[in-house]
Amino acid sequence: MNEAATRSVIVEREIPFAPEKIWRALTQPHLIEAWLMKNDFKPVVDHRFNLSADWGGVDCRVKTVEPNRTLSYSWDTKDLESVVTWTLTPTGTGTHLRMEQVGFRTDQEPYYRGATVGWKRYLATLEEVLSRLD
Repeated sequence: MNEAATRSVIVEREIPFAPEKIWRALTQPHLIEAWLMKNDFKPVVDHRFNLSADWGGVDCRVKTVEPNRTLSYSWDTKDLESVVTWTLTPTGTGTHLRMEQVGFRTDQEPYYRGATVGWKRYLATLEEVLSRLD
């Protein structure tokens, strides 16, 4: 994949919860299902997992695991090959959460637009899930 010919979707939020709490929601399958999709995720490098929803599914492979700091995985569906990276940075009031999905080719405008809208919704739902966690 030619990285120079790709675009990224980036969503950043200040979230009033500790990185450890957010990490749980990013890595525990039942919590991932609550804000994203059904899955068989394990926070283990090279673990292959699937995300599934009514519209279809996503094939993924864990690339990076740095507990409470960074998580990345491939996000492949149909002809889209991309990588999602989560970065958690502690702040004085909680955590700065950054999600970046890289790999949208210029001829993949529908995927790019879908991700731009979709990730904002997913992160809003993630925040709702976090507010209900102990």
